[in-house]
Amino acid sequence: MSRCLLVSAEWPRLLARVRALAPEAFDSGGRVLNLLAREWGHPGTGRPCVSPVDGSQLGALPMLDAQTAQLAVRAAAAEAREWARVPLEVRRERVRACLQHMRAQRELLALLLAWEIGKPVPQARVSVERCLSGVEWYLEGIEEMLHGREPLGLVSNIASWNYPLSVLMHAVLVQVLCGNAVIAKTPTDGGLHTLTLCMAFARRCGLPVSLVSGAGSQLGEALVRHPLVACVSFVGGKDSGRAIAEHLEGRDTRSMLEMEGVNSYGVWHFSDWESLAGQLRKGFEYGKQRCTAYVRWVVERSLLPRFLETYLPVVASLKVGHPLAGETPDAAAPALDFGPLIHEKKAEELRAEVADAVARGALPLYAGRLDPALFLDGQDTSAYVAPHALLQVPRSHRLHHGEPFGPVDTLVVVDREEELVAEMNVSNGALVASIACDETETARRIATGLRAFKVGINVMRSRGDREEAFGGVGGSWHGCFVGGVHLVHAVTRGAPGERLYGNLPDTALLPPVR
Repeated sequence: MSRCLLVSAEWPRLLARVRALAPEAFDSGGRVLNLLAREWGHPGTGRPCVSPVDGSQLGALPMLDAQTAQLAVRAAAAEAREWARVPLEVRRERVRACLQHMRAQRELLALLLAWEIGKPVPQARVSVERCLSGVEWYLEGIEEMLHGREPLGLVSNIASWNYPLSVLMHAVLVQVLCGNAVIAKTPTDGGLHTLTLCMAFARRCGLPVSLVSGAGSQLGEALVRHPLVACVSFVGGKDSGRAIAEHLEGRDTRSMLEMEGVNSYGVWHFSDWESLAGQLRKGFEYGKQRCTAYVRWVVERSLLPRFLETYLPVVASLKVGHPLAGETPDAAAPALDFGPLIHEKKAEELRAEVADAVARGALPLYAGRLDPALFLDGQDTSAYVAPHALLQVPRSHRLHHGEPFGPVDTLVVVDREEELVAEMNVSNGALVASIACDETETARRIATGLRAFKVGINVMRSRGDREEAFGGVGGSWHGCFVGGVHLVHAVTRGAPGERLYGNLPDTALLPPVR
């Protein structure tokens, strides 16, 4: 049966709703504007904003130049000084009012996410709710978390495209709740209209937020190195994160730099294959375009046959398709595990990396194919990649030691426990790791040797919400850790000489979360 796109989910209709809800964020020609110096303006130089769903153009990013970015930072810093004097109760009520606006449009926000970043609608709804409920949690407990602390000033946010609401907008609202002004960069690859609508609500509620678009080469000097920026919050790749860390070296600028790492799952002396099957399927959510996705499986040699008996049927059953299409105009979105990668270029790169690894000796254990029944007739599917699994990728290949950020797993076979630990630590630190093992003491011993911030035993770990801390080990993180009270402490100043939780010389590096 041919699939149809729900009329209510068509992009022109969604865009019209956004423009009606936030007319101030668009110019007379319908172009999205930047939010700076307390007003919407500066259409900049338009850069096409393309949907990964079908390659259609959704609008244009209003790319700013370096000079205008400097203006935006200076204006935001001036507003920070005013906002720091606003009583906490007033800040709390304004954040709560912003949440009310967002909650009233939560279904629209989920549909925008589906078009802009390719997330299946049910998963997009979860992202919206995580943002809303997460900020609500801070509203309830902020007084105790802020006791004896003062805001830093201006916080600069540079985040990746994959979680515009549950990571970026969530952080922005907590940062302003703590008394800071915020300037955020729109992710170039996705989230423009989603963030524009939410920031319009925030500004309308009197919150000191700015939202700017532009290339890193144009905005970096202002958003990272400007002396008026008191804190930099970054989520992205290692190359950009390392460059930011180098720029901040020796400066009195707070930072939380979340970078990539290879998250590994080890299988050793294990027998509960049914429970692992459920984890395997969940692990492919959003096509593994997540910083906490497990992409490397290190398996005891004698267990490889049973592991493959479990793994291959799960991977073969995964559904990849159009994240907004139903079988009839009145049907809900089909049950999908994931949709497209973020853009056609990323899909091309990943397919090329897999082909190159195989040409250099990796064994292709599984090579999935797209099912035409899960797409619209004739739609562009160039950004979609079916699941793949490779065994024994050559050590010199990028897929051996790098994060694919897509639905590609690599498998390694080992014979000794020390081999298991070494292969799981293939990157210079990771955000999460897990070990599947029937023997509790053995699992704990292995866990102590893993270079990851969070280690699960027979379970996958995630970023977490609310009171749960989050950070990284080695090259996967630089600066203060976040989550719960740690997020509040990262963007506020306490007593002289305090040591924050993180992995910088002037932070208190506590043991990783096991």
